[in-house]
Amino acid sequence: MIRRPPKATIRDARTHNERLVLSTIYEIGPASRAHLARLTGLTRTTVSDVVGDLLKRGLAREIGLGPSRRGKAPILLEVPAGARHVIGIDLGERVFRGAVVNLNGEMIKVAEVPSGDSNGESALKRVNQLLDLLLGSTSWPVLGIGIGAPGLINTEDGTVVQAVNIDWRGVPLGAIVGARWGLPVYVINDSQVAALAAHSFGSVRRSNLVAVKVSGGIGAGLILNGSLYQGDGQGAGEIGHTIVAPGGLLCQCGRRGCLQTVASTRAVLARIGVDRGTPPPLLEEAVASFEAGDEVVVKIVLEAGRYLGAAIAGIVGTLNVHHIVLAGTMPTFGQRWLTAVRAEMSEVALPALMRDVSVELGQADDIVIIGSAALLVQRELGLNLRLRVQSGKPPRRIGAVNRQPLPVASPTSPVPEEATWP
Repeated sequence: MIRRPPKATIRDARTHNERLVLSTIYEIGPASRAHLARLTGLTRTTVSDVVGDLLKRGLAREIGLGPSRRGKAPILLEVPAGARHVIGIDLGERVFRGAVVNLNGEMIKVAEVPSGDSNGESALKRVNQLLDLLLGSTSWPVLGIGIGAPGLINTEDGTVVQAVNIDWRGVPLGAIVGARWGLPVYVINDSQVAALAAHSFGSVRRSNLVAVKVSGGIGAGLILNGSLYQGDGQGAGEIGHTIVAPGGLLCQCGRRGCLQTVASTRAVLARIGVDRGTPPPLLEEAVASFEAGDEVVVKIVLEAGRYLGAAIAGIVGTLNVHHIVLAGTMPTFGQRWLTAVRAEMSEVALPALMRDVSVELGQADDIVIIGSAALLVQRELGLNLRLRVQSGKPPRRIGAVNRQPLPVASPTSPVPEEATWP
């Protein structure tokens, strides 16, 4: 029996038209109703109806009259930057950091709470503290919350399957946060959202790209043929718990010698403290020592870079991807660390595959925050936030605006009793 796709309903058509008109205003605005009808191919009556609804909801506004060669001057429309605010969250290593982001991709309010050694229930309390700070700072309508979290994430329902660094297993983070705040919530692996951000905001749009986030943990986000590749179990790129030093240091996952025990920021700072016989330094202190040529620090940092380079060489050998972006906090060590990464990649990977590979340093702080916010705006409104971030004058492009969103954790989603932390 052949399964036929369900027929589009009137509501589906309305949603499609609304997204098409809204995205067109956003990308080319200011625009008149007549111009929108010509660009979208919709009738003037349909455009007028859709615009009326957008005006009522505050997603569009009239900003005055446009030029006219003859007849009545057209009324121009635009999408206000503050029509909706979005919360982007990065559950990073030393702090949980987030921002209120407007529809122009500008971070209006930034807040962070120290994560320290928080894990399990205490880590979730820190997330709620951060959201208290951010949601209490805006009086504008909030569209939703995007969260970049470490570990294996089921993006379909927002469940953290396993996050070793914060000791979460089977935590329905999306449902918990959604139930508390009554907002749509999207949860995605932080390395994967870093790859989406690097793909969307980069100066050159590449079909294939790998973003490796190196902070307290290590993970890779894979963009293949222009789309995020998550693997059969949505855990593609989880390279931090691949054993590279058998019999080495004990990892938080319970095994020894994982990549994150020798190449992550946390591992580097801990080893500096051990070799010096002091508590682990702050990242800023370690970077200063590295730049000053401290032999102990230089040796540890460059060795970490070589371990990472060997791991990335494996990705290059498997996928033959030419563009690698390094994000997170380890890139703070700069070009000398990057040179060590590149050198080891060249030693390990097949030379013919490395010939056209570029490896560059990405953003250290906000790539996950902006990426999470951009993902939510695209899924909820069909707007490509990257166009506004990348340039103040976006290109005249009408794309497919009615993409299927990731399922959201709705405020009414059931929350398992064992995970109903405060």
